[in-house]
Amino acid sequence: MKLINIGYGNMISADRIITIVSPESAPIKRLVQEARDSGRAIDATYGRKTRAVVIMDSGHIILSSLITDTLAARVNGTGGTDDNE
Repeated sequence: MKLINIGYGNMISADRIITIVSPESAPIKRLVQEARDSGRAIDATYGRKTRAVVIMDSGHIILSSLITDTLAARVNGTGGTDDNE
């Protein structure tokens, strides 16, 4: 099992990720709100702005303050360090 750092010491399983998307579009905002309402949202932003939404195969939605490109690079194993941690 490969774990990915999504910021501030929080880790998720790379094998369970379906997609990493930007939180800016209206459909993603609705998806996040529905997940919050049903208890499937996990907020790992530590109070900072949400810059990436990670959708897991379990139906959970994880909010991260790292940008999507950084998370994608970490999943692909090409580094992806970010100074915002």
